[in-house]
Amino acid sequence: MTTSRPWLKVYSELGIDDDFHVPDATMYQMLAQAGATWPDKSAFFYLGKRMTYQDLLSEVDACAAAFVAMGIGARDSVVLSLPNVPAVVICFYALNKIGARAVMTHPLSSPTELKHYIGVSESQWAVTMDMFYPVFRDLADQSGLKKIVIAKFSDYLSKTMKLGFAVTKGRKIPSVPGKDSRVLMWKDFLAQGETGESTRRWRWGGHGDEAQGAGEAGSPSGEGYQRPITPDETAVILFSGGTTNLPKGIELSSANFNALAVSMKKITGLQVQDSILAILPAFHGFGLGLCIHTPVCLGAYFILVPEFSTEIYINNLIKYEPSFIAGVPTLYQALMSNPKFEKVRFDKLKGAYSGGDMLSADLKARFDQMIINQGSQTELIEGYGLTECVTACVVSPRLHYRDNSMGIPIPGMDVKVALSATGEEVPYGQEGEICITGPTLMQGYIQDPEATAHTLRVHADGRTWLHSGDIGTMDEDGYLYFMGRMKRIIKVSGVSVYPMQVEQVLEAHPLVSRACVIGLPDEYQMSSVKAFVLLADGSTGSDAQRAELIAYCKKHLIKWAVPRQIEFRTELPTTRVGKIAYTELEHEEAAKLAG
Repeated sequence: MTTSRPWLKVYSELGIDDDFHVPDATMYQMLAQAGATWPDKSAFFYLGKRMTYQDLLSEVDACAAAFVAMGIGARDSVVLSLPNVPAVVICFYALNKIGARAVMTHPLSSPTELKHYIGVSESQWAVTMDMFYPVFRDLADQSGLKKIVIAKFSDYLSKTMKLGFAVTKGRKIPSVPGKDSRVLMWKDFLAQGETGESTRRWRWGGHGDEAQGAGEAGSPSGEGYQRPITPDETAVILFSGGTTNLPKGIELSSANFNALAVSMKKITGLQVQDSILAILPAFHGFGLGLCIHTPVCLGAYFILVPEFSTEIYINNLIKYEPSFIAGVPTLYQALMSNPKFEKVRFDKLKGAYSGGDMLSADLKARFDQMIINQGSQTELIEGYGLTECVTACVVSPRLHYRDNSMGIPIPGMDVKVALSATGEEVPYGQEGEICITGPTLMQGYIQDPEATAHTLRVHADGRTWLHSGDIGTMDEDGYLYFMGRMKRIIKVSGVSVYPMQVEQVLEAHPLVSRACVIGLPDEYQMSSVKAFVLLADGSTGSDAQRAELIAYCKKHLIKWAVPRQIEFRTELPTTRVGKIAYTELEHEEAAKLAG
């Protein structure tokens, strides 16, 4: 049973220390420590321009003072609706410095979603991009936003890059009208802080305790900065991927993010001035927690990429040769499908991480072989997590991969498979709900005590456990296996069929690149299984291939799980973070039946 934490023997084999201490510091304090310890080292690169830790800290301090000048204080909320541009990083730490909450939203969210985000977080201020001004102008009229700060892609570009941007993409973006009194352009906004009183070179103070960083460096001390909130108070609001209702706002603290940084250092071995390619969005826990805050805590740097395409990703791999990369399975599939990927060298790569969706054993094996051929000494490592615990809480240990397992709990976290109703652990190998506890657990869902009480529950051991809503099993060594979502079970003649299991079988066939499985109403079986398949060669498929895949499934699945229908597609709908949007396929099929 997991009460014995069987994964500790794997830690021992890997030389991982399970001793765990969360820094008594806010996220801003972690940045300030980095600024004091490594002032001239790189904090991040943005489209070729380098920003040092000293530069970043100066910008953050000025931004914090500018927010104060706007009347923003501790426990206020500010919507950040930005791609991966410097403004999102600067605002994130500036708000943390003054104790305000950063409400991280996707800039392409629908107006209905954005209005919900503004309302549930009680935000009166927003920071977004010039191209999204019309949406926020209308939202200001509807939701009472006081001020909208407008950033541009060109704000931190070199003169040459600014000129190039202006004559290509920049000219396509409509100008923001100067007559809107609620609007403040980024440079003008920041100038308010640069001329105001700002603790530009603050020293440790706060609550009388010196902060201890996640890295090796010591902590400066003295008088100056007084942190307005404790590390355990809500500092960030991220939104879960809603399926039927509007997304829930997940309240996370500085301590949650700092704990992740401590744990990931132990798992990855991230060192000072290692680099991470930060193409995952900052409004997602994976991008914000793993690709931005973790390197900040450790004196590493990230490459901030504001726009995603396979071509852009590959160009950044070639230019920067990052130490670590992270992405979703669809990203790695897309990379291997691009002929230019073969030009990338991976001699400096220390780790490649996959999360956000299930990584098939076949995809992992093909990617591993490809990067080994290009100089890599590592492998593609799978993780499992939820935004409710920032991001990853389970990671497959390097060189200890087990087929279709997501790995073992990261240091500081405990995971068990339990009966959903009682929280009682089930025997190894038996299915149950995946439950998680540890220092990265959310504070709760904002303004939703009922959902919070349903998700965060105190078990018989007196600890608060997060009920994930995911079904899984655990083996005797503590390896976790994901079976599917509790709400994503297809009942075929009373038998539970897990779409993820059927997808794994299909994706193991050499014909198949990706698969998505849904349930359809069936007169005799209650439901039947339909699979949507992308073929590896990109073709539209044939009846012979369909028959071959069904025959293959019959060999590897119980009869109730074998797809009754297979539809070949050349593309599948995806969510904003790259997961296959199976609900869209369900809606399509429902519309067909209704029609």
